[in-house]
Amino acid sequence: MTNVKHTPTAEQQAIIDAAKETKENLIVMALAGAAKTSTLVMIAEAVNEPMLCLAFNKKIADEMKERLPPTCQPMTLNSLGHRTWAACLGKRIILEKDKNFNILTNLVKELGKKEQELAYEEFADTLKLIEMGKSCGYIPTGHFKNAKRLMECEEFFGHIEDMPSALQEKLVREATLVSIKMALEGKIDFSDQIFMPTLFPAMFDTFPTTLIDEAQDLSALNHMTLRKLVGKRRLIAVGDPNQAIYGFRGAHEDSMTKLQEDFQMKPFTLSISFRCPKNVVKEAQWRAPHMKWADWAKDGEVKHLTEWAADTVPQHAAIICRNNAPLFSMAIKLLKNGRYPQIIGNDIGKYLLKVMKKFGKSDLPREQAIGMLSEWITEKEKKTRNKAKVWDQAACLRVFLDQGETLGDALAYAEHLFNSQGSIQLMTGHKSKGLEFDTVFVLDRELIKIEDGQEKNLLYVIQTRSKDKMYYVTSDTFFDEAGE
Repeated sequence: MTNVKHTPTAEQQAIIDAAKETKENLIVMALAGAAKTSTLVMIAEAVNEPMLCLAFNKKIADEMKERLPPTCQPMTLNSLGHRTWAACLGKRIILEKDKNFNILTNLVKELGKKEQELAYEEFADTLKLIEMGKSCGYIPTGHFKNAKRLMECEEFFGHIEDMPSALQEKLVREATLVSIKMALEGKIDFSDQIFMPTLFPAMFDTFPTTLIDEAQDLSALNHMTLRKLVGKRRLIAVGDPNQAIYGFRGAHEDSMTKLQEDFQMKPFTLSISFRCPKNVVKEAQWRAPHMKWADWAKDGEVKHLTEWAADTVPQHAAIICRNNAPLFSMAIKLLKNGRYPQIIGNDIGKYLLKVMKKFGKSDLPREQAIGMLSEWITEKEKKTRNKAKVWDQAACLRVFLDQGETLGDALAYAEHLFNSQGSIQLMTGHKSKGLEFDTVFVLDRELIKIEDGQEKNLLYVIQTRSKDKMYYVTSDTFFDEAGE
């Protein structure tokens, strides 16, 4: 990739000057499409000293490697942790991606018959809880007293969405203890790469300056990693607090404010969106009033469509919604009207197929399958603190159960849809972050309750994906030529 030199804007120049002429910690609030990556390159070139540049995934780290000067060492948080833990143990460590699965399998085998049956039924959920515990910095109460910890048993099991059974709590505790002991011996998984060197005695390599991207998505554990890594040296963080939408995954609810306070960082802003046209910027200013468009920006188009159809949606457009069920329903309508959709993010697809297969055999009549769905909803509601999530999943299942006459028909529709590789991309707002499209359709806007938590950020993220046209549409105004 060839680096193209741009004349810095006044905002970029202020950041460059502060990076070059001071030793202050800096925090940059970069709004959507505000040339964040180009600014990171300018900062690195201005500092011109060894710099650790941290990214959330390998793709971003590789892009950094191509664009940043040789004084920079781009790395993911995981690769940094892996190297640090190996140095701490003084030996080559083994990465075992199925480590938690194998630990849990062995623990379940040791149970009595009745407990074993229940454990296998809850196996996938228990495995997720073990992973979640590591990302939350959970260490079972009374163990490893030389370790730092963010959560002990009561707090961890009390804050998760799906209320665990007593057996699950027992298995999560035991699996976590076994996992930590294995990590101390040099056998780790991906979660351990951050968990172990952060919470247990380990020394990170020191750099005069550490730069971290997407700072709004840092978890409480990541914040602890940074405090240990940076110490009294320099930290430069870049992110957009208006794009903080991953609280449900464990991201800190107010990550950038906490960073600014903890490291006494001087704030800067990148307010000019080089992605969004004028009318899209105006639409997003309800959330980011200081957001501006570039001098050369086109007008673009923002409209509420009172009716729309399959041929309204151009090739390579995106349809983005708060919930999955309207997306699945719309994807089926597009297929029936001769258009080819693609669902982005198939993790929920695998889960829904697994749930439906438990309802019965493929020849189970539709009405009986719907009855099984009602039973599933009742059971799930008993075990969760987040009923809205259950209702969305149930609505997704109902979309498929309404297709055909049997459970087998529903499964076939679902599998076909999740395997579809069309040019119209359908995704939730959470999946859309980091992407951009010429044309965006915001489906069923009323599902986003901006008075709740991070929902206002979610709407802002969806709105700022558009490079040209944005249309608000609803499921019930879709003109279905196939006669649905």
